[in-house]
Amino acid sequence: MIGRFTSYLRRKSDAFNRITPPWPPRAVELVGALLLCTVFGLTYRSYFRNWVPLGPQRTVATINPKMGVHTRLTDEPDAAKIKRSLEMVREMGAPWIVEYFPWAYYEPKRGQYEWSHPDLVIDHANRQGLTVIARLGYVPEWARPEDSHHLYLEEENYAAFGRYAVEFVRRYRDKVGYLIIWNEPNLSLEWGFRPVDPASYVKMLKVVYPMVKAAAPEVQVLAGALAPTLDPPGSEWSMNDLDYLQRMYDAGAAGYFDILAVHAYGLGFDADEPAGESVINFRRAELLREIMVRNGDGGKKAMITEGGWNDHPRWTRAVRPAGRILNTVRAYEIAHAEWPWLENVCLWVFRFPWDQKSYQDYFTFVDTDFEPKAIYLELQRYAQGRFEAP
Repeated sequence: MIGRFTSYLRRKSDAFNRITPPWPPRAVELVGALLLCTVFGLTYRSYFRNWVPLGPQRTVATINPKMGVHTRLTDEPDAAKIKRSLEMVREMGAPWIVEYFPWAYYEPKRGQYEWSHPDLVIDHANRQGLTVIARLGYVPEWARPEDSHHLYLEEENYAAFGRYAVEFVRRYRDKVGYLIIWNEPNLSLEWGFRPVDPASYVKMLKVVYPMVKAAAPEVQVLAGALAPTLDPPGSEWSMNDLDYLQRMYDAGAAGYFDILAVHAYGLGFDADEPAGESVINFRRAELLREIMVRNGDGGKKAMITEGGWNDHPRWTRAVRPAGRILNTVRAYEIAHAEWPWLENVCLWVFRFPWDQKSYQDYFTFVDTDFEPKAIYLELQRYAQGRFEAP
């Protein structure tokens, strides 16, 4: 290789020698070797700095197999930090994670897939003994009108989204058994700033679900992932999650999903605060369950794929750090002891790749530099059977 490269340099130096003193042959060889080593070194460092060994196969030790978190590694480029995040999830005692795999990131051009980052996340999660629930969404530019919002997806492109889901499950069918189709479609923001439309969301399910099942019948498809909201009928911003779910059933959704994804935030209420149609709290999940049962879907399970409490010192919907710990432990216990219809509770959010500089930072379990917060340490004790409530 060096010989070919130095031959190239000699040809270039011949032309250069016509206007400058000639280069000695030995100098050409040395320059060629130096340049080649530099290029190879930069390429080597670029490749290997984002590679870390998977390490031995691990399992999660916990007294509560329904514990989970939303990891949010989507924008974490560093393989070592991805591995450390997932190690800490395992060490905390949570066997489940939800992770976001945006369509626009991994099919930036139609039919051209880039799987290097999902490979990193999924391989490391599997090696840590974690079960991955993959959330899909976020529309590439080629699949939406120019200058439209990145969550704007017209019905004629539902099949294109379905093809992405198919390629995803084909690649990871032995590693990812759960797939969330879209996120919070009852919010206008998450529906591309269009009017909320449960019937159109069901049309998406009717396109994507059969495609996924044909490619990987064993993969479980999650629908819903509805934001808890109390906005009145006709709101331009959102639709009440209870109304939205019923309208999903009215549009024929029952045959096009396997598990209902639920978002259950506690806000300022304790985990044991009773459910009510006029309040957003953790037990609101029970009202969504009642709708499933009323529509003959009681045989299906549900998963809480977002939820939890925030301990920001000045946010009006936050709780104190000690209250957050107690409510989080209680939420996991409710799921384990009282809700047999619920598969897991994956709370928002384990860690962000960088500080959000907002109340969102107070949902995390560890800092961006992996410093564990008090809630992490107490949940670790809980998973080990050593938690003592004050």
